[in-house]
Amino acid sequence: MGALDKREEVIQAWYMDDSDEDQRLPHLREPKEFVSLDKLAELGVLSWRLDADNYENDEELKKIREERGYSYMDFCEVCPEKLPNYEEKIKNFFEEHLHTDEEIRYCVAGSGYFDVRDHNDKWIRVWVKKGGMIVLPAGIYHRFTLDTDNYIKAMRLFVGDPVWTPFNRPHDQLPARKEYIQNFLEKEGGGQTVDTAA
Repeated sequence: MGALDKREEVIQAWYMDDSDEDQRLPHLREPKEFVSLDKLAELGVLSWRLDADNYENDEELKKIREERGYSYMDFCEVCPEKLPNYEEKIKNFFEEHLHTDEEIRYCVAGSGYFDVRDHNDKWIRVWVKKGGMIVLPAGIYHRFTLDTDNYIKAMRLFVGDPVWTPFNRPHDQLPARKEYIQNFLEKEGGGQTVDTAA
């Protein structure tokens, strides 16, 4: 009891303020409202802490990939120097969207923010740092941005051939969205769902 969850050293989450300031800032509310990793799991967001300095030989990563069927793997570096059409891409990443498959990201260097909607349609900012791996479930509305360090190198995992197609909000008619609402939001909200088409 009371032992620190090692994941919290590399993954932290909090409710965002409504400020229009630079998207790369933390956007903490005052007073701060932190969100537990257990609360994220209730929304379908899974997380692990892995050894980013040893990802080629990490037995825990191999086990996760085998158990979850993540057969595809590549890397994406997001920074002005490495990503072609950086400004356009970073704007696209920050558009609220969903995917029809899981989005799996393992931060092997740097850090970044993955913002997800809670059951009341409020933004939760998930800060993923080196060693943190998260899985965003199919159908969850989310977005991504760098933090003020302007750099992340992430391993991208996928089941089968990758499909990176974003569906910008609203896309509530998609089966992946309907399944997400049924599996996570209705359960969480006691049968009440938010009007996500707004």
